[in-house]
This record gives sequence, C-alpha cells and structure tokens, in this order.
Amino acid sequence: MATVRNSRAFKDISLSFSPHPVTKDLPVLINERAVVRSVRNLVETIPTERFFNSLIGTDIRGSLFESYSRETLVTIEDQIRDTIGNFEPRVNNLKIEASSQPDDNTFSVKLFFDIVGLNVPTQAFTFLLESTR
Repeated sequence: MATVRNSRAFKDISLSFSPHPVTKDLPVLINERAVVRSVRNLVETIPTERFFNSLIGTDIRGSLFESYSRETLVTIEDQIRDTIGNFEPRVNNLKIEASSQPDDNTFSVKLFFDIVGLNVPTQAFTFLLESTR
C-alpha cells in the first residue's frame, strides 16, 4: 500500500539566479510560489530541452500550427495533464480549461490545482499560447 506523505514546506531556487543585493544568496521560492513556478516550468518546457531527461515537457506550442478544433484542445489538455501527473507529485486535483481564439491565433489555458501537504486555497495559473512569428 502506498504511503501518503504530507510535507509542511516546499522550497525551490528561483531560476533568475540573480543574487540578493545584500546577502548575495540566490533567491528562494517558498511553498505555493515554488509549486506554481514548477508547474509553469513543466508546461513551458519543450520535450528534449532538458539534457538528462528528454521526456520532461509538453509539445503544446506545436498545437499552434494545428486547426482550432476541439481535438486540438483535448490534445493540449492531455499533454499538460500527463506531464504534471508524471513529473509534479506535489499537485493534486488538476483541472484544465483550454479555449481557442482563432481570430487572434491563440489558445488560452487555465490550470487549477491543489497543493499536497499545504493548507492553501486552490492555485490558478493562466497563460496564452500564441505564435511569435
């Protein structure tokens, strides 16, 4: 039987790597900010972008070149759900709302999730997939 671990705090290093002006320490993200940043990084990472684990990431940016149909939205949702489910154990009750805006050539994606082990409200993360060319 699997054991459920409840943590009291999460701590990650900020990827800005700009040192604190006084202490010269690297900035630290704590609790929900750390988990939200981790989810964002997982969703925005392209597969094969990380050298030692090429499976991490989603190919949702490739969906920008597909038709704006319900199947494309389901593909985006499935890729996000699989990636977060496989690589972020601190997230629970993931809900994804994806919508297309064909006139603007964008997809809008909203993620809602709970953080395991922290007594905080449901977290939300929203982003747009849009072509940069």
